[in-house]
Amino acid sequence: MPKSSKRVALKSLSIANSTPGFLRTAESVSPKHPDKLCDRVSDSILDAYLARDPYARVAVDCAGGHGQFFATGEISSTTKISKAEIEEIIRSIIGNKIKIIINIKEQSPEIARGVDTGGAGDQGIMIGYANDETPELLPKEVVLARRFNQFIYSKFPFDGKTQVTLDGDKVVKVVASFQNASQAELKRLASEFFQSEDIEYHLNPCGDWTIGGFDADAGLTGRKLAVDNYGPSIPIGGGAFSGKDPSKVDRSAAYIARKIAVDYLRKYKAHEVFVRLAYAIGFSGALERTAIVDGKPVIIPPEDYDLSPRGIIQKLDLLRPIYAKTAEYGHFGEGFDWDKD
Repeated sequence: MPKSSKRVALKSLSIANSTPGFLRTAESVSPKHPDKLCDRVSDSILDAYLARDPYARVAVDCAGGHGQFFATGEISSTTKISKAEIEEIIRSIIGNKIKIIINIKEQSPEIARGVDTGGAGDQGIMIGYANDETPELLPKEVVLARRFNQFIYSKFPFDGKTQVTLDGDKVVKVVASFQNASQAELKRLASEFFQSEDIEYHLNPCGDWTIGGFDADAGLTGRKLAVDNYGPSIPIGGGAFSGKDPSKVDRSAAYIARKIAVDYLRKYKAHEVFVRLAYAIGFSGALERTAIVDGKPVIIPPEDYDLSPRGIIQKLDLLRPIYAKTAEYGHFGEGFDWDKD
């Protein structure tokens, strides 16, 4: 963690504030949470297509709950993956005790004609972010909520959620609700992870539970946007990531925005960097290319980064089947190429 003198310098910025009385909270969900199951299926179908056809156009959304699972969207590809193969992918993630409905069609030619010429697949604003508060270059509350979730999940690989509240730089409140884990077991894990009794714990606060996943709740692709991004203290620009091939700037431009934020954090020896990119459907250039470095705006020079969809895809090598992993615990701070300087 940075020295206290650094933290004082961050007080005027958006979230990296260690002043007592400044509360910030973030949550994390496990890969077996209903929404994350849908994200994982969407990205696993995407990966299956990219493994055979790197230029496949994929936009797949899923919804599931209470005995039924529905996959829909648009795919255009030189390869053919049968419904039976897609169902096998789905069942490898959600299991066999659920009815699956698949309704996937060809991409609209009106959308394709703009993307085929190198334009963006949609309009939108994408946000990149990095700070020097943690080794992951993410807000501390986001990292702690995620790592605690991963710690519990390693013992109890089921549906679950965690939440961490900081008062300044200190952990003051922790929430954990995990399927098949008792309050006593969660207390033991929390004490081991945080190594502090001076924390207000809420562990399975509604009582222990064994019914989770799609048996307990419905899920939907793209519904955990704050978890997928940088937590609730950082703005969210574009739409969801999962199930979209990299021609969709919702995904690819968000990844390059993170990459620029990481690069500029190092380049300017900054404490915090925001990046804002904006696009129009069918147009290849970024309409906005702004970085906010420790509160000061910087225009990102075109010669530094090719922010066209093709340029981003080439820079980050995005035509690979790499996406199922991003759907598990967030798209940033997990060692992906766009996290590295």
